[in-house]
Amino acid sequence: MKHLTRPATAVKLLLTALPVLLPQYVCHAQAPNYHLIKKVSLPGVEGWDYLTVDSAARRLYIARSTHVTVLNIDTGEVAGDIPDTPGVHGVAVDDKAGRGFTSNGRNNSVTIFDLNTLKKISDVEVGQGPDAIIFDPATERVFTFNGRGQSSTAIDATTGKVVGTVPLGGRPEFAVSDGAGHIYNNLEDKSAVVSIDTKNLKVDNTWPIAPGDGPSGIAMDIKNRRVFSVCSNQKLTVLNADNGKLVASPTIGNGPDACAFDAANNLVFSPNGQDGTVTILQEVTPDQYNVVSTLTTQKSARTMALDSTTHHIFTVAADTVPPAPGATQQRGRRQYVPGSFVVLEYGP
Repeated sequence: MKHLTRPATAVKLLLTALPVLLPQYVCHAQAPNYHLIKKVSLPGVEGWDYLTVDSAARRLYIARSTHVTVLNIDTGEVAGDIPDTPGVHGVAVDDKAGRGFTSNGRNNSVTIFDLNTLKKISDVEVGQGPDAIIFDPATERVFTFNGRGQSSTAIDATTGKVVGTVPLGGRPEFAVSDGAGHIYNNLEDKSAVVSIDTKNLKVDNTWPIAPGDGPSGIAMDIKNRRVFSVCSNQKLTVLNADNGKLVASPTIGNGPDACAFDAANNLVFSPNGQDGTVTILQEVTPDQYNVVSTLTTQKSARTMALDSTTHHIFTVAADTVPPAPGATQQRGRRQYVPGSFVVLEYGP
């Protein structure tokens, strides 16, 4: 067997060198097997919208129509509640300033609250129908995305003062910051993504996302400059954030309203509320995406948030009261079975 020594050594050296010779994605070829970690029941029959994870504070913010439920994501216990937020859609967090911000769609306002006490600091008037809301670390500003106003309102996170308004040219859905001076926002009615200069408060590009139609949730691979938009026609579009070029459009499930990207594992998540699933895609390269798993959740689980510390995902769901014979349920007017609202936590 002495004659095998040299080839065996060569193979060993090649295997040792593989992590250096091949792209980073080789290490993540096998996607984690996500499963249910925890299920938390919460009272109330109201609807919900966006979820926000504050990984540093170990909290999950759940927007629930007129108030925000705050959950300790380690214990599953309710940490508090933020009341008097009519038509609340979402929450943005600035850990540095110690402030949180809610988008209140019914009275065109943002409630600023203390992250430690959850007590209200002030209310700020913004554009018509604020929906999504995010914090931009590059400018230390909070941006609301105003559905009826087709605009974005910028707020100085430290002073709580409005610093400007950006016309968007369409009805905005969710948005994501690259942390370097730009925000990317889905225009649902235009099937497009706008690129916003967060310092100069202007739109510098509007990019179509065909074959995607009706985008809602959005996420970003900041390192590789890719923007992910989940769409109502079961497409996930992937844009080059520097030139707007469409690089991929894999198929996802039905009824998504959120998107998340786990940079540590190169995974993209699309929660599909009508199917009761989460489509999990692997970023093989920045321009290639494969569906590696379809996680069964619960019907109506359409929004989602990712904890970057544990790599767990959170979604919420409730059982819908069936409409009366001959009646139809309109969006935003659904009724839910008492005691059926749950927070679902999934992890690898």
